[in-house]
Amino acid sequence: MAFVVLSWLFFWRLRRRLTRLQEAMSATPAADSWTEPVLIQKDRMDEIDQLGGSFNRMIKQLEDSRKREHEEEGLRHRLIANLSHDLRTPLTILRGHITRLNKESISEEGQDSLTEMNDTITRVGELMDDLLSYTLLTSGKHPFKPVSTDIGRLVRASVAAWYPVFEEHDIQLDVDIPAEETFYWEADPGWMTRVLDNVFQNIVRHAAEGKYASIVVDVEQELIIVADRGPGMERSSYERGAGMGLSISQYMLNTMKLKADYTSSENGTRVAIGRA
Repeated sequence: MAFVVLSWLFFWRLRRRLTRLQEAMSATPAADSWTEPVLIQKDRMDEIDQLGGSFNRMIKQLEDSRKREHEEEGLRHRLIANLSHDLRTPLTILRGHITRLNKESISEEGQDSLTEMNDTITRVGELMDDLLSYTLLTSGKHPFKPVSTDIGRLVRASVAAWYPVFEEHDIQLDVDIPAEETFYWEADPGWMTRVLDNVFQNIVRHAAEGKYASIVVDVEQELIIVADRGPGMERSSYERGAGMGLSISQYMLNTMKLKADYTSSENGTRVAIGRA
């Protein structure tokens, strides 16, 4: 009887220690830090304690790695924000010199060069804004407020805001937005407007030569379809100039559980925005 009782106590203590070890390994770590989850007795250090010690060391290494990652991410975000701010001063100075040169007697070719330089400065400024916006988005500092959004009304408002720009570039608009029918997405209206702004901006920048844009709200399939007759993404300057804007749009759509499908050929580009 004594042997049975001692054996039962031994296996009961062994099972209890293994159960505690399993619970510690299965526990979800705290958001701020990972403390040592397994209590060990260093004076005993049998096989179970050695396993617990190895697990504690692994957790410590993961914690150190996560801290370094957060520090590097914070440093990267600060560096991008500082560069975005510091680069605006020389760009402003360059723009001032271009404005001064425009008042001088310059040949037609020189005037074209000044116009190109001014457009380039504007584009660099927009790229810095996009880079800063992407940094804020990925660091969770850009406000995200999803609400039930009337997509038909939102697209109609965006088209109205961009209509003068399309008209200025002689782009014919073919708009099909039902007046009495619509659908709703749980989305951030500001983010959705930013996504549409990027799509329309790409048409003006990279597909204006097609002189055509189609904007359709498909209520039945719950899709926003935008198409142009430009040279396509492979032959145009999409890859050179729209990468950051597309990345921002993609990040926003993913966060809102939406997606954008691109279909491009030499006859134009089609973008379909819908549920993921």
